[in-house]
Amino acid sequence: MEHLPVEVIGNILSHIGTARDVVVASATCRKWREACRKHLHTLSFSSDDWPRDITTRQLEILITQTIFQTMGLQCLSIHMDNAHEFAAAPVIAWLMYTRETLRSLSYNVRTTPNVNILEKCGRQKLEALDLDHNSITGVEPSYQRLTCLKSLSLRHVSISALDLSLLLAACPRIESLTLDALEIVTSDSQSSMELSSQTLKCLYAKSIGVDKIILEADNLESLHLNALNLDLFELIGKGTLKHLKIDDVSVTHLDIGESMDHLQVVDVSNFIMWPKFYQTISRASKLRKLRLWGVVFDEEDEVIDSESIAVSFPLLKHLSLSSEIRDGLLHYGLQGSSPLENVDVLELGWTVISEHFGHWVFGIIERCPNLKKLVIHGALSETKTREERQMLANFTSFIVCLMRKYIQVDVQFEYE
Repeated sequence: MEHLPVEVIGNILSHIGTARDVVVASATCRKWREACRKHLHTLSFSSDDWPRDITTRQLEILITQTIFQTMGLQCLSIHMDNAHEFAAAPVIAWLMYTRETLRSLSYNVRTTPNVNILEKCGRQKLEALDLDHNSITGVEPSYQRLTCLKSLSLRHVSISALDLSLLLAACPRIESLTLDALEIVTSDSQSSMELSSQTLKCLYAKSIGVDKIILEADNLESLHLNALNLDLFELIGKGTLKHLKIDDVSVTHLDIGESMDHLQVVDVSNFIMWPKFYQTISRASKLRKLRLWGVVFDEEDEVIDSESIAVSFPLLKHLSLSSEIRDGLLHYGLQGSSPLENVDVLELGWTVISEHFGHWVFGIIERCPNLKKLVIHGALSETKTREERQMLANFTSFIVCLMRKYIQVDVQFEYE
């Protein structure tokens, strides 16, 4: 170890993870202290890493001393629980000391008064900003411009729809945006959020308290909507979307554009499927992965059958379907004879076990001549009727016979 260059030691210390361990390791010898001071580029502070009886004032001093002993810090993470409320002055000092070299900041600190992170980090080299349990007000795009920022994550942040729009406009290079459990400050009974970015590639939106979201993003490639209750979601772009994931979303009107030329992955779960929405994604001829899990169809006689999947998605390789099989839907779901030629991974599941499930599984497998892997997902309740136990036993016997016939297929089971 004594022959290691200080630069290498600094890199090792940067990968330790927690600031507490870095402090201990840097006390090893003079060379390690020098490496910590001159070549450490990452520090992570968390209240969970320190004794529970440590005071807020002690934490302030400890963090201040540790940060001020470094030169050229690039990644800084500070996450403190609600038991600690810091004075604004030391927090401002940390940010001002590191602002010229900092590339990534993850920040969850309660202060009195609130510290304006955008004011302290604006016009600097920051590339990734993760704010948690914070408040943002009075955004000034011309002054608080984040010219290098590529990734922005806001979790449990209070912000107005206007300030959020202005914040996005202040990030001319942003590529990834995460909005999780935002408190949108508004005076209107019906709130809307309008966002626009020419560089945005990925959006994750979860639990946002608005009625309408309108996103204008010409280069968006990945869209993930989770736990939303909306009247409207509209994507205005140039058909660049590659990955679409919708989970536990209720929306009256969903418009993701007309062009699906680049769409490769569609993952929809706990969602009401309308014919119009399926018609939209059915134009994605380059689709590689399709997952429809816990989907409820808007019309009782509507269901997506294997024939339409095979015809619409000729390049499909990974197919995941979960549904409650009923007499009226079984035959319709397996109608036609077009093979799923390229599907090599198949995931099938149920929410309530049915005597028809095994036949449905067999029917789908017959359409997949190049299948390599089959995963069966099921939900098992703790208490079962005699009828349910018999259906499960019959299904198990059915799968054993299936495995004997398709010995080249790797069969796996995942039960909840």
